[in-house]
Amino acid sequence: MSENRQKPLHGIRVLGFEQQVAGPYCTMMLAHQGADVIKIERPGVGDSSREMAPIVKNEKGEKNSGYFLRFNLNKRSLTLDITVPAGQQVFKELVAVSDVVVENFRPGLMKKNGVDYPVLKKINPRLIYAAISGFGTLPQYSGPYSDRPAYDIISQAMGGLMHTCGFEDRPPAWLGIALGDIYSGVMAAYGITLALIDREKTGEGQYLDISMYDNMASLSERYFTAYSLTGSVLQRGQEQYIAPWGPFPAKDGYVALIIATERDWGKFCETIGRPDLITDPRCQSGPLRAKNMDSFIRPIIEQWMNDKTKEEVCAAFLSKGLPSGPVQDAREVFNCPHLHRRDLFVETEDPILGKIKLMGSPLKLSETPEQLNKPVPLLGQHTEEILRTVLGYSSEKIRMLSQEKVI
Repeated sequence: MSENRQKPLHGIRVLGFEQQVAGPYCTMMLAHQGADVIKIERPGVGDSSREMAPIVKNEKGEKNSGYFLRFNLNKRSLTLDITVPAGQQVFKELVAVSDVVVENFRPGLMKKNGVDYPVLKKINPRLIYAAISGFGTLPQYSGPYSDRPAYDIISQAMGGLMHTCGFEDRPPAWLGIALGDIYSGVMAAYGITLALIDREKTGEGQYLDISMYDNMASLSERYFTAYSLTGSVLQRGQEQYIAPWGPFPAKDGYVALIIATERDWGKFCETIGRPDLITDPRCQSGPLRAKNMDSFIRPIIEQWMNDKTKEEVCAAFLSKGLPSGPVQDAREVFNCPHLHRRDLFVETEDPILGKIKLMGSPLKLSETPEQLNKPVPLLGQHTEEILRTVLGYSSEKIRMLSQEKVI
């Protein structure tokens, strides 16, 4: 790693007019890579996620939200009311000296307040404006769902993921993570990076339209392709092409397995002491094994595993070069020696809770500095600093804006 090398996005200023997950996750990804992210929040209230559980208090009774802490490392917080002309003017002045705007409020809110992309583009033609919404916002791609509200679970449901998640005899299941929000944030950060590269070539910014529904549907590509080519609708709890595949119970939990090739099937059978299965007519291909999984193969696997720990099962398979891994809970992930060696976790000094450990960036670049660990900002913590250093406001002007509750 070069001693004086800076983060890839050092010098890029991002305005995050954001709330909850999708927008904040996007800007946090940019902040991890050196961007100066200014999180713009409503005076006195802030991002609504600041009040969401788990709420943790210190000995003084001061509280912070674990929900908010997840998505806001390495940012600065500025409070600003864009519903009033004075606040809109401050926002426009910030846009004039910034590179990126990220927003994920309901479509139409920015236009209502006179700070939508057509207005801001005139102020700063190099501006990259990323709008994350449920169903998209560009007029040329407007569809019958464009005006609908959306949350993560709606995008997962409509995008096809929930239909294939869970058990055959139970209702569809939410995936357990805010994938519609988080993946949309990832795609927004990816799009912003592409737009920054394009701007270096053209000198012009552009508008990025990120739809949560699009993103979730794109993650259902396996099921889409199966239907497109075969007319078959894959169902939850029923794997048609690959087996064994899934979590199987050991003595102290579950182990995830996947046997993707016939060569691996042979190794698998030898490992569990059943080489006869290699030539069994019910096991001669992935689709055949999938067809006979519950009635024939699964009981054999479960019987072999039921007196072994997760560690013993994984050791047996890994010794043969077969991919396997324990199903881990949050405590096991938190204490995983491999993830600690990978520096996935960040220790930061929170002004309310003291030293805490949060999830850092999974991205590793060989020649750039280690990940940043600036704490999550308090509401409006950097308002005066930003207005003074970025816009050159005087103390008197800042005081007047505060008195008028613009900031």
